[in-house]
Amino acid sequence: MTRPAIVLTAGLGTRLQPLTSIRAKPAMPVAGVPMVRRIIAWLVRHGVTDLVLNLHHLPETLTSVVGDGSDLGARVRYSWEQPRVLGSAGGPRQALPLLGAESFFIVNGDTLTDLDLSLVAEAHDASDALVTLALVPNRDFEHYGGVQVDAEGRVTGFVPRGPRARDTWHFIGVQAAHASVFAGLEPGEPARTVGVLYDALIGRTPDAIRAFCCDAKFWDVGTADDYVRMSRAFEADAGDASGSIVWNDVHIEAGATVENCIVTDGVRVPAGAVYRRAILIANAEGGITATPFGTDHA
Repeated sequence: MTRPAIVLTAGLGTRLQPLTSIRAKPAMPVAGVPMVRRIIAWLVRHGVTDLVLNLHHLPETLTSVVGDGSDLGARVRYSWEQPRVLGSAGGPRQALPLLGAESFFIVNGDTLTDLDLSLVAEAHDASDALVTLALVPNRDFEHYGGVQVDAEGRVTGFVPRGPRARDTWHFIGVQAAHASVFAGLEPGEPARTVGVLYDALIGRTPDAIRAFCCDAKFWDVGTADDYVRMSRAFEADAGDASGSIVWNDVHIEAGATVENCIVTDGVRVPAGAVYRRAILIANAEGGITATPFGTDHA
């Protein structure tokens, strides 16, 4: 099964603003551990130790918590995407020289899962597919777009979230792919997989993309509420007594009230301050900028 992996960590995380003005999304802590470190540790447990991370947005927040990956048992190198992020297909194309392999994994940097990666590799190797997508039943089709799969396990198309996604499958951010899928793309040019590259591939070769259908657990982060749900799933005691998620170098003085908040790096909350259901960010004046968020994370 041994093959390298590219972890897609270059995205802007626009829907997670203002959190992603502080850290790149995969660098955000989940129960005290940056998400990207949890992903790397999971890959290493499944024997995948040669990794490439693509970088664009706030790259130093990622490199500072990952380094060369040696403390996690991995070798980590970086594929830099400047001046623009290259997308779900352009990112792997840019990384091909570093990956140096015909077959590799592609893993989303904003998803955690308990998927057995060796089973994905076995299914991919047993077929002639160029891409194998790890899928679970799409139980929340109003929230997630769907992947259509035929009776032979071939991916036949992709549909947007909503009624058309009923009775489809949901891609959980893990796939095995062949380098030839991306090699024809122009280096340094943005490109997407779903909606562009993969759709064209299915049109040319109907059995090129296969499904690995399973019922693995997964948690992904698109919004602040998603981030809270992921964090709660990995916290034995659902966080501190206030239900808040607290990042690094935070000081909350006695007499302050901070409930169901996300408190980001370097925040100082003075005595008497009251914050509920807000993202707290240290501002340039030494105070706090508070942004309300969500309704379903209390």
